[in-house]
Amino acid sequence: MSAKKETLGKTIGVVVAVCLVCSIIVSGAAVGLRDLQQTNVAIDKQSNIVEAAGLSELAAGDIAGTFDKYIEEKFVNLETGQYVEKPTKDYDMYKAAKMPEYTVKVTGSNVGFQQRASIASVYIVKNDAGEVTRLILPVHGSGLWDLMYGFLAIDSDGNTVRELIYYQQKETPGLGGEVLNPKWKAKWDGKKLYNDGEVAIQVKKGDNANNPYAVDALSGATLTSNGVQNTLSYWVGENGYGPYLKNQTWKS
Repeated sequence: MSAKKETLGKTIGVVVAVCLVCSIIVSGAAVGLRDLQQTNVAIDKQSNIVEAAGLSELAAGDIAGTFDKYIEEKFVNLETGQYVEKPTKDYDMYKAAKMPEYTVKVTGSNVGFQQRASIASVYIVKNDAGEVTRLILPVHGSGLWDLMYGFLAIDSDGNTVRELIYYQQKETPGLGGEVLNPKWKAKWDGKKLYNDGEVAIQVKKGDNANNPYAVDALSGATLTSNGVQNTLSYWVGENGYGPYLKNQTWKS
């Protein structure tokens, strides 16, 4: 009996040891995978910002180097339109929207969310001479199925659109998903956000090639098109980046 007990004890010991080793391996792999995912998210974000900056060809694959050389992240108090210090080391305007110290309620808008952060990121693009060439504004708002997240790139005049790039959306392929279609994205280049100081940009049906304040709505995707309209109306309006663009803070 003692021999059997000893054998059983050894067997259990081996099983426990194997389980411990496996758990350590799995835990290590999970941490490594999480770090890899975070790195990929950061690279994807930088890649979209570099595209919005009009620097993709210049980057020639060196996304991080191009970002560091030509693009600077700043932080804006949306109420005043003025720059502020980065609130925390890992500040994220979307996560901050859920934090009591930064939350601002959203009212009177169909943008698709009920609260936003009081402090937002902006990305300043400069050329080799140190001159501001573009401003890149993070924007988000409702689509048909979920919120859509993107970057609005405008000239240093604070009015002329260069790019509208959506990097996260769940719209129907071939319909609302056409927000990713290069042909539709190209229609934004040169459009104007404001007319006599008022938000004028529209997403509407029809041929708007010669209308400086309008972009063609997506065919068969009315709700997605309305979502893009509501997103821009909010974010370039007085409750979004409006004060910042009006003050032209980047020139001070």
